[in-house]
Amino acid sequence: MNTGTIIRTICLALALINQILTATGHSIIPIDDETIQALVSTIVTVVTALAAWWKNNDFTEEAAIGTGLTRHLKAQGMDGYIGEEFDEELDEEVEENDEEDIPAVQQ
Repeated sequence: MNTGTIIRTICLALALINQILTATGHSIIPIDDETIQALVSTIVTVVTALAAWWKNNDFTEEAAIGTGLTRHLKAQGMDGYIGEEFDEELDEEVEENDEEDIPAVQQ
């Protein structure tokens, strides 16, 4: 079991315990409605900001290579090919160009 799994399990257990205690009238976390609204709003904003930031950014070398390959193919007019036709055209492009022009892609 990794650390993330353990932390998520502990958080779930605390949330369930708090929910059961609240349902039975024993609120151990005294939070008013305004605080809850502010927390939910902040969480939604943070999650949305992180998702938007992550979406179109290359954080791994493989992603950067993939973006470079996509840009190269689009520049060569190969952005509409699919399946075997794409593979054949790509193989021909790789053979015709230097390794420096087209980044290596691991499969």
